[in-house]
Amino acid sequence: MFIKQFRYSTDNLGYLVFSDTQGVAIDGGNPELLTFARDRGITVKYVTNTHFHQDHTLGNTFLLEITQADFIDCRSAGKGQVITLDGEEVALIPTPGHTEDSVCFKAGNFLVTGDTLFNGTVGNCFSGDLNGFFRSLKILLAFPGETKIYAGHDYVQESMKIAASIEKDNSDIEAYLQKYDPQLVVSTLADELRVNPYVRFNAPGMMNRLQKRTMPFKTEEQRFISIMETY
Repeated sequence: MFIKQFRYSTDNLGYLVFSDTQGVAIDGGNPELLTFARDRGITVKYVTNTHFHQDHTLGNTFLLEITQADFIDCRSAGKGQVITLDGEEVALIPTPGHTEDSVCFKAGNFLVTGDTLFNGTVGNCFSGDLNGFFRSLKILLAFPGETKIYAGHDYVQESMKIAASIEKDNSDIEAYLQKYDPQLVVSTLADELRVNPYVRFNAPGMMNRLQKRTMPFKTEEQRFISIMETY
């Protein structure tokens, strides 16, 4: 299974996940996605989204009209649902937190995480359910460390400024920035666990910071919520 990233608007990132001859457009706001697919003989079989915010769905109508693809509505996606491309599976993973309808996609050695998990940060909790957001992130963090993260926006530089302000002694942040390429925004789960403060709730330094601030920190869930509420 393969993936191609397409930047659009200011910092949005959309994707074509594809096999030999078939693909699924995820948050396909850049029409260059269709040119790429045509040039490689890939049929866009499905159109879908990581969640239903307008900046992620603005390409849906155009893509569906041109390709006659089937639409998979993330708002009704269920646990265990899969998309099949040339016999290979793309798993839909409901990850409520940023929004109630947030969905991530797992194929091969990568995840398309939308606004649930960014490269360097996490999404705002517009659902208001930080406990649910924590459970969703735990699902993603359970994948192998080499799993690649393809997110819904490029917030890397801003996120690393925040990370450096929180953990001034974290030398991994500079190495993370040196690998940053705006032409292909990607990291691994292992990278995130080294620098992303919102998933570093088990890092001793983060626990010490929460303790000094007298924030709840006894459990993973408490620490995540404390980090979200503090920073």
